[in-house]
Amino acid sequence: MKAYETVIGLEVHVELATKTKIFCGCSTAFGGAPNTHCCPVCTGMPGTLPVLNKKVVEFAMAAGLAMNCTITQKCKFDRKNYFYPDLPKAYQVSQLYLPICRNGGIEIEVNGVKKTIGIHEIHMEEDAGKLVHDPWEDVTLVDYNRCGVPLIEIVSEPDMRSADEVIAYLEKLKLILQYLGVSDCKMQEGSLRADINLSVREVGAPEFGTRTEMKNMNSFKAIARAVEGERKRQIELLEYGKKVVQETRRWDDNKDTSFAMRSKEDAQDYRYFPEPDLVPIEISDEWLSEIRGRQPELRDEKKKRYEKEYEIPSYDAAIITGSKRMADIFEATVAICHKPKEVSNWLMVETMRLMKEAEMDSEELNLSPEKLAALIGLLDAGTINRPVAKEVFEKVFKEDVDPKEYVEKNGLGMVQDEDLLVSTIERIIAENPQSVADYRSGKEKALGFLVGQTMKAMKGKANPGKVNEVLKERL
Repeated sequence: MKAYETVIGLEVHVELATKTKIFCGCSTAFGGAPNTHCCPVCTGMPGTLPVLNKKVVEFAMAAGLAMNCTITQKCKFDRKNYFYPDLPKAYQVSQLYLPICRNGGIEIEVNGVKKTIGIHEIHMEEDAGKLVHDPWEDVTLVDYNRCGVPLIEIVSEPDMRSADEVIAYLEKLKLILQYLGVSDCKMQEGSLRADINLSVREVGAPEFGTRTEMKNMNSFKAIARAVEGERKRQIELLEYGKKVVQETRRWDDNKDTSFAMRSKEDAQDYRYFPEPDLVPIEISDEWLSEIRGRQPELRDEKKKRYEKEYEIPSYDAAIITGSKRMADIFEATVAICHKPKEVSNWLMVETMRLMKEAEMDSEELNLSPEKLAALIGLLDAGTINRPVAKEVFEKVFKEDVDPKEYVEKNGLGMVQDEDLLVSTIERIIAENPQSVADYRSGKEKALGFLVGQTMKAMKGKANPGKVNEVLKERL
């Protein structure tokens, strides 16, 4: 069998986090009863005129700057003409000839190897509606709520060669967009969707093979499987002497295979022409400088700063900054309690454990920095021990309780009566002569047993360090 190389480029559609749509004042909120977030403009009624949402342009500029693109300071919109039931105007307002951002790139790392993936362009456009297929009634319904929701489409160069590189690119893209605040990137709600353009060629061949496109992929796992499945399908065709047809395919994740949908369209099929109802956009040097000055600290810079400023391990910094929400909680908590390593430990261990149990995404995390700092303060002051702190943290995580109030109400504070501790330890020593003999003969594990018995007798309210210390004295 010949050796083949996979060539992959992505078109990523990102719903922007504006409160209103790109050309009208309708809400962009997810959900809502069908056809309630729309008006004559976004449903394409005759005689209506669009008015461009300035925030859309600013978000597109911010994304372009973060991805090292050149900003097209004189750009415009175009009409992309096609008929589909969820597109009431029978055209989509997009950008073909002068996209707002061009010629950028972002760096990814896979298995320790760094690589730059080129960004061909980023353009603004409006989203279409949504078809709802009802198999019970055998009808298809149309919901126009999503019509006119602002999008940016990020078009990569065909620089990726494996599913791992595709996922690394998408994860980097998602983090950049979330740190910028331009999108929540909730794939389950369609805020981030990827079209995969894939071809294969013999290793060393100068020309690209015939590509296929798989549209609207909205799960990293499905994308990885689709890349692998389509790669294998194309290689099998070539091995049997058949040709790969340029077409749009649909990936069925349940069946782990793709199906042909339609022949792949080219730009001329859409009969693009300049949008007559919108004036060209002129981005002044001052406006561009203003957006550049507002750019936040992105993940890569934040990770380096955490390692240097907070002196936490590189691994910890990578995990925490891997979620904007987690990074925000970390910084806010450290600002209160000034214990970065302790905060990092609570986020890395207990928070991650509880999130996994709840099957929760990090961006859904609703942990109060004030309450986490208060819990750390109780532990640091010796008011509670670590096992109790873990119990209290779970309540803070799940029920948002006040740590101090919860400890007081449930009598979880550590026993400070040293006489009671000494008398309890003397009783435990008297009741366990064999363990005492084992410890005195050099069996260190026996001490752990005696500590456990003492903690049990004290109902978990003793300081384990103090128990160890007093036990050793008495033994």
